[in-house]
Amino acid sequence: MIRVFRQPILRWITLLATCEFMLLAVSLQLATLIRFAPSPEDQTASHGMLAARAVMFAVAIFLGMAALGEYRATLRMSWRGQLARHAIAFALGGLALVVGYYVLPMAYVGRGVLGMALLMGFAATAAFRGLFMRLVELDALKRRVVVLGAGQRAAQIHTRMRRRSDRRGFCLVGYVPGHNETPSVPDDVLMPRGMTLADMARRERLDEIVVGVDDRRGGLPMDDLLACRQLGVQITDLTTFVEREAGRVQLTLLDPSWLVFSGGFNASPLALFVKRAFDIAASVAIALLCWPIMLGVALAIRLESGAGQPILYRQERVGENGRTFWLYKFRSMRTDAERDGIARWASRSDDRITRVGRLCRTLRFDELPQLWNVLRGDMSIVGPRPERPQFVSDLETKIRFYGLRHSIKPGLAGWAQLSYPYGASEEDAAEKLKYDLFYVKNHNLFLDLVILIETVEVVLFGRGAR
Repeated sequence: MIRVFRQPILRWITLLATCEFMLLAVSLQLATLIRFAPSPEDQTASHGMLAARAVMFAVAIFLGMAALGEYRATLRMSWRGQLARHAIAFALGGLALVVGYYVLPMAYVGRGVLGMALLMGFAATAAFRGLFMRLVELDALKRRVVVLGAGQRAAQIHTRMRRRSDRRGFCLVGYVPGHNETPSVPDDVLMPRGMTLADMARRERLDEIVVGVDDRRGGLPMDDLLACRQLGVQITDLTTFVEREAGRVQLTLLDPSWLVFSGGFNASPLALFVKRAFDIAASVAIALLCWPIMLGVALAIRLESGAGQPILYRQERVGENGRTFWLYKFRSMRTDAERDGIARWASRSDDRITRVGRLCRTLRFDELPQLWNVLRGDMSIVGPRPERPQFVSDLETKIRFYGLRHSIKPGLAGWAQLSYPYGASEEDAAEKLKYDLFYVKNHNLFLDLVILIETVEVVLFGRGAR
């Protein structure tokens, strides 16, 4: 595990991203050499800014790939789907380069060089990614992990992290039952008894032991765990392990002491200043880019609904520390959607949604007026999505730790929106809370940038929209 700005990044993702970035930069350099090979004078002239142009090309395509979620650890897709996603990423990156060359004419490389570089980069990264992902699945190259515990807590790795994509970063060697613990995992994954953890670590070449016994009181072999630490084996709590590998906080494993001692929740004056500065800069930039879209949406709502009907819609939501505020959106439902005054979850094929509203919800255009909420300080660009007071008061009584999501400002985009489909029930709210708590604990500028970049995919594919 590698940390970037305190944010844990899986080693294999870091290696994949680094290699692909280098392949992209080399692709432009090779394309330049091939294009100007017949003319040595032009080739010599092109070498002046070749390194800078190669970096610019690699950055644009790399961001396009990141925006399409190609560096997400849990991405599950067929090879055809991955190839299509890769092609869209290159199209986005190529479009960004065209705009960049218009803004910075001195960086222009020529249509021939750009076309060859895009084709060579696409082929090189697609082939490398296919080979790399096969290597990542080899158990011999993964961290070897044993779980100390085989009861209800430990069994959640077996039941909730059983997909191949969930275990790309580690190879689960087996489970060691705790003292007086009844196993809740299949017998074939139980480790043989009769040896110490230190002996097991040597024999199995373990990299990590995950502590997940049901009852720790007097039941942990501390001397044995200390001996493993001296062998260089990492000792990790089960809740921390799931948080790191799955990008969520598992509510069924959660207890207050872990929240207190596990770190995170950075609310230093510097962190708050950086987040506020980022919110203002990002909201102004998005508003400048999207003002034609907002004008078009306003005109479309007026044409569909007629004069005298509201274009904007405001709704009370719960913000930081439980304070309520008025959230602004483009109106996507009929004006009589809740004439009885009862708050309702949006549903699939909701007949209250207008035709323009359905398109706006799919493309997330209805959320753009919330940039004003960000500038006012009610919201952040990135954070847990704000809910209505009626839903919050009900969910806080039914879902443990639900109130923790209000310890920071709600956001226009969020980690839960990237990781989980649209939530329209209490069960969905509980699942989304796992990802919201992960963000609340681990948020920083780097994670905000990652979420903002990957939100492009949500907008392009309308994922989770209702």
